[in-house]
Amino acid sequence: MSERQVILKTVGLAKRYGGVHALEDANFELRAGEHVAIVGDNGAGKSTFVRQITGVEKPSAGEIYFDGEKVEFKSPIEARDHGIETVFQNLALADDLDVPSNLFLGREVRRFNLGPFSILNERKMLDHAKEALRTTGVKIPDLRNKIRNMSGGQRQCVAISRAASFASKLIIMDEPTAALGVQETAQVENIIRTLKNKGVPLILISHNLRQVFDLVDRIWVFRRGRIVGAVDRDKTDGNEIVSLITGVKTGIGEGEPTFA
Repeated sequence: MSERQVILKTVGLAKRYGGVHALEDANFELRAGEHVAIVGDNGAGKSTFVRQITGVEKPSAGEIYFDGEKVEFKSPIEARDHGIETVFQNLALADDLDVPSNLFLGREVRRFNLGPFSILNERKMLDHAKEALRTTGVKIPDLRNKIRNMSGGQRQCVAISRAASFASKLIIMDEPTAALGVQETAQVENIIRTLKNKGVPLILISHNLRQVFDLVDRIWVFRRGRIVGAVDRDKTDGNEIVSLITGVKTGIGEGEPTFA
């Protein structure tokens, strides 16, 4: 596997909060076009890992390589500018804005750029929003409706469509269906499949093993702040993944890690 085919790589990545080791010696790799899952119990280090690679927090140690270059993102905006879009659990949507305004939040299209007196190109943003929702299969009757008036599923789909429409190199989704019903979950999963067909690499954090086995190519297991396994989906099963999550099957720090 050449370095050119690796989209994201971490070497010895660690995050410590005083004496608490939230993440330790994380060696991770994501390949071009690959969809992977990160799984583990609460407190296993999954979200901590994502915060380090997306610039939300600065790692205590280790290196991050993205698209073949060593990077040190100082903020999520810098990560976004490099082609990484993240859908966090809190969605980061503006409740009092409509769909186009949320899709373009922080990157508004302007007719005239005159600082505080700039005029937005609302028509162009609306057209782009319609296309973004169409390509991701999201159906929202009124795009001018404020986000606060939408269902949880609609809000989640808006956040995912925003990521999908702007991500050029990588999408990260942190528990995208945790608070959704069956029908809304199916809609989000269809979006993920569409991204796979388009060749967009994706990292999915999920507690839903059924979802993980349905959607990804490779499963990375975190336990107590360490990566304890990386297994191809078609070479494992739910029992093995649960054993790695719970420590029944040993990993780094307790024996040899499982990598396949």
